[in-house]
Amino acid sequence: MADPSTSTLKRPAPEVTDIESKEPDSKRYKYVDETDKGVVKEGGGTQAGEDRAGKKEKKNFKDESRKAAREFHASHKKRRGTRPEGEARVDDGEPKAPRQPKRHCALLIGFCGAGYNGMQIQPNVRTIEGTLFSALVKAGAVSKDNADDHAKVNLSRAARTDAGVHAAGNIVSIKLITSVPGVPDMVARINEELPPEIRLWNFVRVQNSFNARTSCDSRKYTYYFPSYLLIPSKPGSGLYKTLSEQAGTSDEPPHPFWADTPPDSTREDDLQKKRQWRVPPEYMEALRSVGKKYEGSHNFHNFTVGKDFGDRSTSRFMKSIEITDPVVHGGTEWISVLFHGQSFMLHQLYGPRTLFIPKMPALGLLLEYPIFGTYNWRIENTNKGLTSSDENYRPLIDFEVHREDIEKFKQEHIYSRMRTIEDRDGVYVILPPGHQNRSMVTDKV
Repeated sequence: MADPSTSTLKRPAPEVTDIESKEPDSKRYKYVDETDKGVVKEGGGTQAGEDRAGKKEKKNFKDESRKAAREFHASHKKRRGTRPEGEARVDDGEPKAPRQPKRHCALLIGFCGAGYNGMQIQPNVRTIEGTLFSALVKAGAVSKDNADDHAKVNLSRAARTDAGVHAAGNIVSIKLITSVPGVPDMVARINEELPPEIRLWNFVRVQNSFNARTSCDSRKYTYYFPSYLLIPSKPGSGLYKTLSEQAGTSDEPPHPFWADTPPDSTREDDLQKKRQWRVPPEYMEALRSVGKKYEGSHNFHNFTVGKDFGDRSTSRFMKSIEITDPVVHGGTEWISVLFHGQSFMLHQLYGPRTLFIPKMPALGLLLEYPIFGTYNWRIENTNKGLTSSDENYRPLIDFEVHREDIEKFKQEHIYSRMRTIEDRDGVYVILPPGHQNRSMVTDKV
């Protein structure tokens, strides 16, 4: 047999086939060889032997790469951009403040919504969350590293109130620096950076799985309005004609309130007379009877926008509707309605849209507080056998322990503002078409 190293036998030239032009050069070509895979190659050895050696070398390389990757991740378990607690950071030659530990917390807040474009942070507008977040940064409760993006601290809220809506209590969950050197009272320090119409009642540490919106079982709202809204529309007005046609009562005599009112009376004259009116007991009974009909599960598609009757998201459950006795303030009689529901839609508490009746002003809407019954029940079970100093202990979310401060705030910053704006502007009066109803109050008193 001839020596393979000196053999003059010629191998047939392999046929080269282009596999896929998008593949890299190392994978772009394959050999189509009809001869035996063990064919003798020039220089000794076989094609199959070289293939096995190449595969082994490639496998060793992959194993070494995986090992190096595991070692790298093992030594870099912390999230990119974080530092060990207490470690200072140097950036652009300037030392940064030592990193402080963050804890997942629930902030119990209250606010007057007049002058704000709602609760949720929005670019280039004044919002409750934006003002609160800025105060947290100034107080050191949020580090400057995270000051440029509230998402870095997992900020969320229990109720996203609309523009002009108030809240005696709301919850914001956030990863917070709870202990700042030189600050003995963190709540007081944050309140120093907040305007007087926004207050932080307290903050409590919560479980890491807590989310202010999804952990909330239900919410309580109060709508506060002058009793003269129960007076039927003025005869001859557009709303009067529309309602009369819908109800088929166009031939009925006008309400006694309008019997001695000149048809050409001005809006100001009518408003002054309305404020002197007092609601009779039978009106309150009828109002409470109507409120009871809305308790339970109902389809509220006519109370919101952009929803059809068949949309399942428009079905909401109202736990209770309570209507208090009227109270006189500053010559005007006021009524409050307490709504307790699992959740609410946009404009749900302002009124139905079938007849295109103008929405009730946002000025009178107040979020009392969100309720976390299921979460508190779970925490009570978790806390059994623990003391408040234990690392795993979590306080309950309870606004009632701050009831005295909350009631004082409501009277000074919410109810008094509602009455002052109503006395000055009469925002609850329904204006004729073409006039702007100042329901979303943005000016300050």
